[in-house]
Amino acid sequence: MEKDVRIIEVKRSIFEDNDRDAARLREELREKRVFLLNLMSSPGSGKTATLLALAKALKGRVRMGVMEADIDSAVDAEKMQAAGVKCIQIHTGGMCHLDADMTRQGLYEFGLDEAELIVLENVGNLVCPAEFDTGAVKNMTILSVPEGDDKPLKYPLMYEKCDLLVVNKVDVLPYFDFDMEKVTEYARRRNPRIEILQISAKTGEGIAGLADWIVAQVREFTGVDGETRREE
Repeated sequence: MEKDVRIIEVKRSIFEDNDRDAARLREELREKRVFLLNLMSSPGSGKTATLLALAKALKGRVRMGVMEADIDSAVDAEKMQAAGVKCIQIHTGGMCHLDADMTRQGLYEFGLDEAELIVLENVGNLVCPAEFDTGAVKNMTILSVPEGDDKPLKYPLMYEKCDLLVVNKVDVLPYFDFDMEKVTEYARRRNPRIEILQISAKTGEGIAGLADWIVAQVREFTGVDGETRREE
């Protein structure tokens, strides 16, 4: 008689353990009054360019730091440091995402007294990063105009998990077959609560509005309304 095959749901167990760890990390961040923003997108969407523009827009408003996550290299971290933004590089050892424990290791290496806002620039990928809760307070994704307006249909989990969709490179809209109404419809079909902002990291269009959104989120989470911590 054949015996039933024993099936172990390893993936579910991994996600459940990570979700608990992520919840604990968020509480740690609340106690420390540090806002962690998880930034996800495909390679080439303009994550680093957007962060460089934000660093200028947030100066004097929120003390910002960045954790760059990549499979290899430190190219983006070097750009951030050259711009005067405190930054550390996280190498994922070949993994296409960060989980809560990896994020915690990066945060404590960075130093939780060093910034009010820490942005995790996750590995460039529209699939894996959305599957793992990093412990971030909010999730943000960037979609660039050249990528096309159908990405919320093709990669639904990314848009289901994100609080904010930033459409970047709007300066090249006249040159691409990209429908802003369609991408809005598709994204909200996946997530009716998702907020959508349009920017051009290159020209600066919309950056002030994005900075305002971030400042409002930081103040709400940390309970600090007004002056930022004094910079050393």
